[in-house]
Amino acid sequence: MTQTTQFRGVYAIPVTPFNEDLSIDWDSLRKCIEFSLNAGTHGIVLPVNASEGPFLTDAERKEVLKTGIEVVNGAVPVVAGVSGASTAVSVELTKNAAELGADAVMAMPPNGAAGAVIWDHYSAIAETGQLPVWIQNNKPPAGPVVPTPMMIKLLNEVEHVDYVKEESYLPGQIMTELIEKAGGAVKGLMGGMGGRFLVDEYRRGSAGTMPAGHITDAHVKLWNALDAGGIDSDGLQIVTDEARTLWERMIPSLNFEFLFGANAYKAAYFRRGIIKTDLTRNPANKYLDKLDYEELDTILDRMGDLLDR
Repeated sequence: MTQTTQFRGVYAIPVTPFNEDLSIDWDSLRKCIEFSLNAGTHGIVLPVNASEGPFLTDAERKEVLKTGIEVVNGAVPVVAGVSGASTAVSVELTKNAAELGADAVMAMPPNGAAGAVIWDHYSAIAETGQLPVWIQNNKPPAGPVVPTPMMIKLLNEVEHVDYVKEESYLPGQIMTELIEKAGGAVKGLMGGMGGRFLVDEYRRGSAGTMPAGHITDAHVKLWNALDAGGIDSDGLQIVTDEARTLWERMIPSLNFEFLFGANAYKAAYFRRGIIKTDLTRNPANKYLDKLDYEELDTILDRMGDLLDR
């Protein structure tokens, strides 16, 4: 049940850093991407939810992607986030991604989309980009859940729709169902949510994970331990004791980011000296207070041997 795919491993998501006036700090963005590359990431994904994509203008989103592709310079694949408030927006972003040379695109359906609207959304993106398309299956409020039968049908019938980032309510079970029912039509599955469920997802056949990039070095160490496990007699990927131990050590960090989202990612980048401010544009900010920062510092310190800086 291993997913044989051109996209495999840790696909890190850089944040979009901001200056004090909330304009984009392009120098820090480049440093975020370089940090993940130096840490051994297998791919880069941007701009998406962890990049505060919904709070960027369309022009900023295009420039973020352009910067990412320039910094990566072909070292690893780049997956372009093209989710939008409508199919028209996603199609425009997809066209831009193809022109810039992205290796794939990833999109959620527009909020409120269902049925034929979802089908037409992915069909239009696939037709426009002529690139591999990732269905990003999320959950409210980030995005609508795509019914599993709909994903199976899209994977089987729409050319270029070949991949799924699964981060809805029961990601492991959905991955198993997609592999069993879509078969070779699904060329790769990855999870999200920072890798909180990566061990279960891996055993079920996941080809990787797409976490925020603030602890890429730890995620890569975990993935390498997972990918060294081989396959058992039932065809399942084996989770080694080393991999499970690494994952268990990362859980406090993953739980912390679950609470604070982009604020946690940026606080960690900031504490690690990669970005100049930890500011976000999210109007529903869950700001870290003094005790939160003390907890984050303790978490980073206790997993220090998994971090390269």
